[in-house]
Amino acid sequence: MTDLATVAPAGQLAVASQWQLIWWAFRRHRLAMASLVIVIILYVIAAVPGFFAINDPSQQNARAAFHPPQGIHLFDRAEDGGLQVGLYFHPHKLTRDPETLAAVYKEDPARKVGISLFGRGYTYSVLGLFTTNIHLIASADPKQPLFLFGTDRLGRCVWSRIMQGAQISLSVGLVGVFLSLAIGLILGGISGYYGGKPDFVIQRVIEFVLALPTIPIWLAMAAALPQDWPAITQYFMITVILSLTGWAQLARVVRGRFLSLRTEEFVTAARLDGCGEGRIIFRHMMPSFLSHIIASVTLAIPAMILAETALSFLGLGLQPPTISWGVLLREAQNIRSIATAPWLFAPGAFVVVAVMALNLLGDGLRDAADPYNK
Repeated sequence: MTDLATVAPAGQLAVASQWQLIWWAFRRHRLAMASLVIVIILYVIAAVPGFFAINDPSQQNARAAFHPPQGIHLFDRAEDGGLQVGLYFHPHKLTRDPETLAAVYKEDPARKVGISLFGRGYTYSVLGLFTTNIHLIASADPKQPLFLFGTDRLGRCVWSRIMQGAQISLSVGLVGVFLSLAIGLILGGISGYYGGKPDFVIQRVIEFVLALPTIPIWLAMAAALPQDWPAITQYFMITVILSLTGWAQLARVVRGRFLSLRTEEFVTAARLDGCGEGRIIFRHMMPSFLSHIIASVTLAIPAMILAETALSFLGLGLQPPTISWGVLLREAQNIRSIATAPWLFAPGAFVVVAVMALNLLGDGLRDAADPYNK
């Protein structure tokens, strides 16, 4: 009988790496792939929020307070009766209700204001590298601003503030998780690789951290932050607070992986070959479960985002004029917002979409990285 492995040309034999196998398994998870696209879009917005914003998110306009959302139109009737294609919107006129004297906005269908793609608007910074005034969409008439999601009580554009808030709300999740990851990998690695007294001490610390009630600890530590601190300091401290309780579970996972791998044959072979401990840990042991760590980190980001949103919503996290989704939702917790300005709850929809997309992405990565999953 002919041995196929010996007669097959060497060029036709291919060995898939671990990452290729994970990618092939991940591509079959349609929800995870769709979530990956959504997450990429959200983080692109967070990287350059000014490009997607329409108006200056901090600019106040008392004459446009609680302005309702304006729709964007694509098709219009030309003067000759034909169909005309072009982006435009109808500006609103501010009137007063004769009985209640309340401000009432009415759309003026007789007036049309064009919308420019990659138009000019307010100047913003791109990642602190350079400044520009190019936006994805902009009103062709600077005197007639477009309020896609309406305005708040100070006449600030809600859509632009949501775009700007994405930068802080989404980056808090990333930075917080990476801090937790660093602490968890270091302490979990020491505990699992060396064992003995270091393992005993670290495990008792982990048990103490896990025994603490997370939400009350967050509330107490966030409430202790001085309200007059600069926005950057508040942001950094909120991130540290969220990270202090998030590393323990990851450290336990890492410890278990190191305990199971330190007696494997490839680790023993590396020791006999004269490899140092650092090379054994980072070159041989850690890559074998790095995919699992990535999946765990992806699932931890939504919890960080929700925590920041909840703390800011309760007034214990970031404070105005800092813009985050939690700060924006805090401004909507009054009767008038519920009754007359429901568009102020729009940041909540972005929180839900971001959390669901990250959770589904994490589920897909976890299933793809699981060697026993079929």
